[in-house]
Amino acid sequence: MLRFKLIIAYDGAGYHGWQSRPEGTGVQNRVEAALARLFPSGPTVESASRTDSGVHALGMTAHFEVDDGEDAIPPAKLALAVNAFLPDDIRVRVVRPVREDFHARFDASGKQYRYHVWNGPVMNPLRRTQAWHVARELDLDAMREAAGRLLGRHDFRSFTTNRGVVLEDAVRTLTRCEIRKQGRLVTFIMEGEGFLYKMCRCIVGTLVQVGEGKFSTAEIASMLECRDRAAAGVNAPAHGLVLWKVFY
Repeated sequence: MLRFKLIIAYDGAGYHGWQSRPEGTGVQNRVEAALARLFPSGPTVESASRTDSGVHALGMTAHFEVDDGEDAIPPAKLALAVNAFLPDDIRVRVVRPVREDFHARFDASGKQYRYHVWNGPVMNPLRRTQAWHVARELDLDAMREAAGRLLGRHDFRSFTTNRGVVLEDAVRTLTRCEIRKQGRLVTFIMEGEGFLYKMCRCIVGTLVQVGEGKFSTAEIASMLECRDRAAAGVNAPAHGLVLWKVFY
């Protein structure tokens, strides 16, 4: 068997997340359909992560394998070949051969997500599908101080949405929570070994509410300690979030 690593970018606005769905509305459905046009075996794609409906990706990593008898396309041309069968809002950026035991999910050491906020009274229409419009002026200093209090290893139960099952382990390590501002565009950069369901969106929503004066920076500690979703802030909308890269 031959195994290949993919790095995939997509605009998630028209999809119900990355993962394959019976009705064919996941990004994974489209990638696997494209691969099936090139490889008769119809390879299954294993990804490093999932993304929710409407969330985007620049660096989703995945892998697939085929029998070596199907290897008719040179790896250097494989990305172009796959993209020929993909819609314009999904692109395979890189395809490269990897060792046969490489696994996109289990070999990953961490992920970086970025979230974009357009902070001004008038929304930039060119950013409307890629950034959350927050009209009220934000206190960047307060937000950065609050972000620093989230760094480290904590139980992030207050910053995840309940999926209807008992969450046994909510401990995660947040290694980076940086906030950059360029003009009206505010970018949140979050890195960690792994993230809970909607954790990034809750972190951003809470920090924005700190910036609006709805929470104090000191309240971050109590949010973590009480381990109750009701204690933290709102979930930021999905369309501002991008899976930026996966680390190995």
